[in-house]
Amino acid sequence: MSDTADLVHRLLSARTWRAFDVEPDGRVLAGDDTSGSVQLVELAPDGTRHTLTALPGACSGRYLKGVSPRTVVVSHDSGGDERAQLSLLRPDEVGEPVREDGLVPLVRDPEHIHSLAEVLEDGRIVYATNRRNGVDFDLVLREVATGTETVLYDGGGMVGGASVAPDGSRALMTRPGIPAMSSQVLLLAGADTREVTPADEPAIFGGLQWFPDSSAAIVTTNAGRDLTGLARLDPDTGALTWLVTDDAHDVSGRLSPDGRLLLVVTDDDGASRLAIHDAATGEHRVDVITPGVGVGDFLTLPRWSADSQGLALTWTSPSVPADVVLVDAATGRTGTAASSVGDLEGLDLVTPTSVGVPTPDGETVPCFVYAPESPTGSSVLIVHGGPEGQSVRSFSPIVQALAAQGHTVLVPNVRGSVGYGKRWYSLDDVERRLDSVADLAAIHDHLPSLGLDPARSALWGGSYGGYMVLAGVAFQPERWAAGVDIVGISSLVTFLENTSPYRRAHREREYGSLERDREFLESASPLTCISDVRAPLFVIHGRNDPRVPLSEAEQVAAAVRENGVEVELVVYDDEGHGLAKRANRLDAYPRAIDFLGRVLG
Repeated sequence: MSDTADLVHRLLSARTWRAFDVEPDGRVLAGDDTSGSVQLVELAPDGTRHTLTALPGACSGRYLKGVSPRTVVVSHDSGGDERAQLSLLRPDEVGEPVREDGLVPLVRDPEHIHSLAEVLEDGRIVYATNRRNGVDFDLVLREVATGTETVLYDGGGMVGGASVAPDGSRALMTRPGIPAMSSQVLLLAGADTREVTPADEPAIFGGLQWFPDSSAAIVTTNAGRDLTGLARLDPDTGALTWLVTDDAHDVSGRLSPDGRLLLVVTDDDGASRLAIHDAATGEHRVDVITPGVGVGDFLTLPRWSADSQGLALTWTSPSVPADVVLVDAATGRTGTAASSVGDLEGLDLVTPTSVGVPTPDGETVPCFVYAPESPTGSSVLIVHGGPEGQSVRSFSPIVQALAAQGHTVLVPNVRGSVGYGKRWYSLDDVERRLDSVADLAAIHDHLPSLGLDPARSALWGGSYGGYMVLAGVAFQPERWAAGVDIVGISSLVTFLENTSPYRRAHREREYGSLERDREFLESASPLTCISDVRAPLFVIHGRNDPRVPLSEAEQVAAAVRENGVEVELVVYDDEGHGLAKRANRLDAYPRAIDFLGRVLG
C-alpha cells in the first residue's frame, strides 16, 4: 500500500463515538463504529466499556426510564433503508454483543418506519410511524411493559419533534408548515388537536421540551426574528417569552430534567459555543469549557443526566473525529469519556480559515478554506446536503485526505444553508434554486485570489450536495474539471416522482410542486443540460436509498457516458442514502480521491 493510500485508509478508519444517553449513575449509552458501523457501547464511570450490539448495520438507542431491569430501546434498520425498527435489550444480561436475532422486538414491521421520538418516565415511549397507509405519519404512545398503545396524532403528513407533558394530560408536536423550511406547533389533548402556531408562519419551531409542572415548554424558534433563539412557549395561547437570543447568531438549547437549567448552544460560523443558563430567567450562569473549536450538537443531541447535574454530548472538530464528552453543569468543566484522537496520532491535520466570498448580486457566501501544507494549486469544493444543511467545523476524513494530496479544500455554506439566519436559508426556495448554484460560480471566480488554478477545480457533494455537483458541471461546464456525486439528484422532476411517497409533499415545499412548478423544475434539473457536461464524473449510490432513488444516478451516468464523457458509477447493494459502512467507504472514497488526483493532475 502506498503512503497516500495508507493515509487515506487511516483517516477513513478513524473510530468515531456518539453520546446517545446518560444514566443517573454516570453510565453513558454510546455509539462506536470500530466494527465498521455504529454499534451500542455502555461506558461506565470507572472507564470500563461494554459492547452491547453487533448488528449488520448502524443503530442508536436510549435508556428506558423508570424500569427494572435496566433496558435500552434500540433503533435499527436494514441495509440503510431508513425503515427504523424498535427493539429492546437489557445491558446487564448482555455477555457477547447481541446480534439482531437476540434483540427483543418492540415495534417491528419491516415495510414501515417507526421513529423513536421520546422516552418517557415509567417505561413509556413515543414514536412516529407511517404503518397506517405508508405515507402519513401517526404519533403513538406505547407502554412498553403491556404493549398498550394510544394514538396521539393521526392528522396526516410528517411528524417532526414531540414532547408529552410530565402530567400526561397533553402533548406538543411539530409538523411541516406551508412555507419552505417552516414548522407548526400542535397541541394534542385526548382526541383534540389544536394549532398553537399558524401553518403559514415562515418560522422554525423545534426542540420542544415541557417544564416539569406541565405549564409551558421551551422551544427553539425564529418566529418574528431572522435568527433562532430560546423562548418559553405558552401552549394555550402560543405566546412566546424570549429567554436567550443573540443578534448575530442562531441559538438553540436543551432543558434540564428539573426545569432549572438550559444548555445553550450558539452557532458561531459553524462552531459551537456552549453555556449553562437559568431556565426561568435566561440569565447566563457559566460557560462550558469546550475542547477547542468544534461542534457539540451536530451528530447527536446533548443529553442531560436525570439528576440535572451534567450532560453527555458528542464533540467533533477538524482534528477530532468524534468524542463522548461529559459536562459538569455547575462549573462548565468537561471531561472526555471516550476519545477518538488516538487513531490519528502523528498526523498533521488541517484546520480551516473562514472567508467570505462575494457574489455578483451583492451577497457574501461563508466558506471554510482548508489549505494544505504543500498546495498544488488544485482545489476541491465540497457542498453539503440538505439543502437546509450546514457545513460545520467537524472532522472530515475526505477533507483531510484531499488536503494531504495537496488539494485546497473549500467548504461553503451557499445560500439556502442554515446557521446564518432565516433570510439566508430562504434565498434558494423554489424559483431561486439556481441562485444557489450561481454561488458555485462565484466561488470559482474567487479561486485566483486564493492562489488557486481555476482550471484545476472540482466539485464533491452528497445528496442535495450531489445535485449541486451535477448542476455545477451541467450549468457551468466551462468552470469545473471534475465532479464526485454521492446519492445526488440528477432531475428534480424524476426525484419527486420516485422518492418515497411520505417524503414527496415535504420536499415539494422546498423544491417546488410537480403540479404547479414542473416547467421550472425541469429547467433547474442537471439532466436537462446533460449534453453540456464536459467534466469526468465519479458517481456513488446505495441500492436501498429511500430518499434519492438509484435511478437518479443511473440516468445521469448513462446520459454522460452516451455523450462520450468519462463516468464511473459505483453502487453498493447494502447501503441507502449514503455510505454507513466503513468497508464501503474504504472502497469508494479512495477510488474517488484517486480519480480527482488523476483528473486534476
